[in-house]
Amino acid sequence: MWRPTVTSTVDEPFTTAAARSAQLETEILEHPERFRVLTGDRPTGALHLGHYLGTLANRVRLQTAGVDVFVLIADYQVITDRDSVGNLTGNVRELLLDYLAAGIDPARATIFTHSAVPALNQLLLPFLSLVTVAELQRNPTVKAEAEATGGRSTSGLLLTYPVHQAADILFCGGNLVPVGRDQLPHLELTRLIARRFNQRYAAGQQVFREPEALLSPAPLLLGTDGTKMSKSRGNAIELRDTEDRTAALIRRAKTDSQRTVTYDPDNRPEVASLLLTAALCAGRSPVDLADEIGDRGAGALKAVVTEAVNEHLRPLRRRRAELARDPEYLRGVLADGNARAGGIADQTLTRVRDVMQMIY
Repeated sequence: MWRPTVTSTVDEPFTTAAARSAQLETEILEHPERFRVLTGDRPTGALHLGHYLGTLANRVRLQTAGVDVFVLIADYQVITDRDSVGNLTGNVRELLLDYLAAGIDPARATIFTHSAVPALNQLLLPFLSLVTVAELQRNPTVKAEAEATGGRSTSGLLLTYPVHQAADILFCGGNLVPVGRDQLPHLELTRLIARRFNQRYAAGQQVFREPEALLSPAPLLLGTDGTKMSKSRGNAIELRDTEDRTAALIRRAKTDSQRTVTYDPDNRPEVASLLLTAALCAGRSPVDLADEIGDRGAGALKAVVTEAVNEHLRPLRRRRAELARDPEYLRGVLADGNARAGGIADQTLTRVRDVMQMIY
């Protein structure tokens, strides 16, 4: 979602969540109108192939199924761990282009920004009263980010980030959140805040529903350097890249010294990641692709991957270029999304103030 959460895995909670997630998938097919999804990204740069094959494809799938999808461009979250926002206007535009080109339809989904929805952010205050400092400090994302600073002071916004995310989900009545396995503890804090608000301030009334996790089986794709694919590391194929740049990135991708190509994720992770990338783009099995390439080596493998990726992304890139030439349309999409999200947030905040007896 907004920011990856890092934590150790616990089998029992995951097993329970996986079983419930499978049940939710069936319910979505039968009654998509019962669900509202909240998901999103920080505008820190253009999205890459890993985002597209994972989160973006899942959002389009849910939208197509008839689920009400809210997509947050979390611009306030950019400053949780940064001294400067960078080219925030440009990054928001690039993110919006990626969304639309990937198939998110503003007629069926709501795309909005944090900073344009004041009532959403005002929910942070009552929500903060429901959690302790110790609970925030134990949050896996907060701990991981604090450790990554190398001793630098943690900002108050980073410490309260999990509560802000709870406001993102709860303001619109989101009852379904696509997450990976490592994000389950993060969602649990949102559920806790909803439960505590209902008990403490609403005398047991259900002002907020406790959202559920929809586990997203996002493919594990490595960057071209063999490490985790990341915008900041420059090791990812961006959706906006040209075909020539895509080819250049894949040519320099890390493989290994074995000439025969096999799909072996445990022992040959870099080769397996390239095969999986090509397979997902071409709608093939990575094992079959490996068998076809055989002993022709890394050069042949990279040629297959390049062709599959460029072929798959060609319509998206064409659509993206067309959208980029119409800035008025882009501004209109965001204005409409912000207006809808703002109206819902205003209603939610009024309800919150009412049950807290703060309407004067």
